[in-house]
Amino acid sequence: MNHGSVFRRCGCRDQGTGRLLGVRCPRLSSRRHGTWYFSVELPSRSGDRRRVRRGGFASKSAAVAALEALTGAAPGPVQGLRVGEWLERWLASRVSLRDSTSRGYAAHVRGYLIPYLGGIPLADLSPADVQGMFTAIIRGDAALGRPVTAATLHRIHATLRAALNAAVRAGLIPTNPGRWPELPAAARPRPQVWTSARVELWQREGWRPAVGVWTAEQTAQFLSHVRTHRLYALFHLVALRGLRRGEAAGLRWADLDLDAGTLTVSGQLQQIGGRLVAGAPKSEAGRRVVALDRTTIAALRGHRARQQAERAAAGPWWAETGYVFTTPLGKPVGPDRLTRLFRRLVAESGLPPVTLHGLRHGAATLALAAGTDLKIVQDQLGHSTIMLTADTYTSVLPRTARAAADNTAALLFPARPRQGSGKRPGVSAGRRRGPAWARRRHGQDRDRAA
Repeated sequence: MNHGSVFRRCGCRDQGTGRLLGVRCPRLSSRRHGTWYFSVELPSRSGDRRRVRRGGFASKSAAVAALEALTGAAPGPVQGLRVGEWLERWLASRVSLRDSTSRGYAAHVRGYLIPYLGGIPLADLSPADVQGMFTAIIRGDAALGRPVTAATLHRIHATLRAALNAAVRAGLIPTNPGRWPELPAAARPRPQVWTSARVELWQREGWRPAVGVWTAEQTAQFLSHVRTHRLYALFHLVALRGLRRGEAAGLRWADLDLDAGTLTVSGQLQQIGGRLVAGAPKSEAGRRVVALDRTTIAALRGHRARQQAERAAAGPWWAETGYVFTTPLGKPVGPDRLTRLFRRLVAESGLPPVTLHGLRHGAATLALAAGTDLKIVQDQLGHSTIMLTADTYTSVLPRTARAAADNTAALLFPARPRQGSGKRPGVSAGRRRGPAWARRRHGQDRDRAA
């Protein structure tokens, strides 16, 4: 096994070709330009070799320390080890994470944990230090006019807790001082349907819910508005079957069986560092087979015909990628681009704002409104537990909620007959006849009495 290399690179691009310059950038002669990276080949479980590269280190020494921590070439002295040094080593050792998770850890470590705790000796880190960090984050961001959310605070805490648990396992500290800081509760935002009252409030005051969901009529209006768009089938698919945006972007024709009416979610596309990365679904539950209705099948067949016409028009410029939703030249469409496109189309439609993920929420509420079993909705969405589905979709479409309320009230206050019906007040024909088993029993009692 080689022990890797350390180098400096940047994100500058060639003005003519648009390609990254990387290590060839002439501005790297300045010490302040670019960041440090390391690259190393490691053996995999299958016996092959895989290249691991990590970057974003502020100094060469930090990159070297991270490389040595990963390869085990030089454990380094524990005496005087500071929190920041340990966090960099721990971050570099996390080679089996998804790219998005690794990027989130790095953002927490370098954006919050190292600036506040990095200079403290790891052995001296106390719960008071951890609590002080979160208090400073809350007050500092609030003073800048961009208060950090409770959910973000909990994610930062999860990163710190994982890093310190690793330090405990390594025997560097006896206990984890970051286990129980006092943090504001992070409530899961509930989807809220755009009722007429909420639409009026939005139009009058600009108010909008944390997670907006269209009604069935509003969803149909949007799909009618984008009917002629070249990516109509994508919006139709998300609105009716609830795919995540990365799952829709990463869908391949090999994942579809339009004759059987099924779709298999086997991967997703993610936008990481300005590039598209194909990866596994969000969780193991995300690997699923989704049943398709006839309208969605028709939309996908029409989309396939359109794509074949675009392939013929592009000729040698067509990129054969196998993706369902592509650019006019066959390249995949990134999730961020889909988000921007959807936002623009919603604004053009005049409908109240929802996000592309809100369109997925709408698919769930529509399914529940149609009487679909909660377990089936869970499988359709790829949720890991049914409790997550139930906890998220406590509110359903207004018409369904109204029907449930009326059915409940009818148990106590049966509907009175209309005047002039010839029936006794408060007694309906169905009530007078009663169920079949009651009529049979009444007849038996009458025969015995005779």
